Amino acid sequence: MFKDISMHDLRILKNNGELTVIDVRSPSEYEDATIPGSVNIPLFSDKERSEVGLLYKQVSPEAAQEKGLEIVSSKLPHFIKQFQKLEGKKAVFCWRGGMRSKTSATVVDLMGMDVFRLDGGYRSYRNWVLDKLNTADYPQQAYVLNGNTGVGKTAILHQLHHEGFPVIDLEAHANHRGSIFGQIGMAPHNQKTFDSLLIEDLERLKQSDFVLLEGESRRIGKVLLPDFLLEKKEQGIQFFIDLPIEERVTNILDDYQPWDHEQECMDAFKKIKRRMHTPIAQQIETELTSNNYSLAVRLLLEYYYDPLYEHSINQYREDQIITIHAANIDEAVSSIRDYLRVKQHKTL
Repeated sequence: MFKDISMHDLRILKNNGELTVIDVRSPSEYEDATIPGSVNIPLFSDKERSEVGLLYKQVSPEAAQEKGLEIVSSKLPHFIKQFQKLEGKKAVFCWRGGMRSKTSATVVDLMGMDVFRLDGGYRSYRNWVLDKLNTADYPQQAYVLNGNTGVGKTAILHQLHHEGFPVIDLEAHANHRGSIFGQIGMAPHNQKTFDSLLIEDLERLKQSDFVLLEGESRRIGKVLLPDFLLEKKEQGIQFFIDLPIEERVTNILDDYQPWDHEQECMDAFKKIKRRMHTPIAQQIETELTSNNYSLAVRLLLEYYYDPLYEHSINQYREDQIITIHAANIDEAVSSIRDYLRVKQHKTL
């Protein structure tokens, strides 16, 4: 017989690589928000879930259970095969630890596989995330990457993460680059998904003396940063990265690849067009229409994004700011790496 498992024990086993976590909710529920790293093996499709739910509300619980049994019985062979593809112990969950996870766990257990059921389902995980957000006291020190648009802050973070430094990639968690053009080629995450990814990262790094992150505003795409992280960010050491504008244009083109997203780029530009001096705005639109993206990006930097940046640098104390002058991203990574290693050495 399967056993219920607590959130605490599930996280220990999952983080140790001893457990595969399986979300048996419908595809749309899984897409909306899930436990990071979980696999979706739905007991019901979205249509089937809606049908069963309607019977429950309009007819009776018994009628809903009957329909659910009819649906499940016809798909059991395929359902079981999906579980058999996954090695080792498994834990299933639905919305609140109800019939879907109970049915799934029972069937999988009968087939001789080791399986747990998460007590309280996804709702217990969401409550755990919210509790962590409300009581968070980490990280100890924040080092924040700032700089004009196009200096490659995200690429710098990725390189430092690859080298083993404690990094939180807020834009990856939001699945948005943080500007009016930020969702081009991406599907922004909602708040629940962002919160989960952020807390999992913070838990992973809670023993670190510091953390590296990008100098984002409160809102990134569809999501808001929690107050405690905003406060840590504002109080942190601010790296201001300075790269030649030609290098910045190249970085932006490499990242956004506007030739593959022509309409999205134009739609995003029109949202800020009215905030710009009319002749320049018209020229940028002309260059975008002509696929002359290098010049369009350069004009956007010079006449829109760079003036905004000048305002942001004035909000910090001089003793918080470290300016990094570099020719390219690699040089910027090297300078930040050297600074951090000296700081680490001094604390030993």
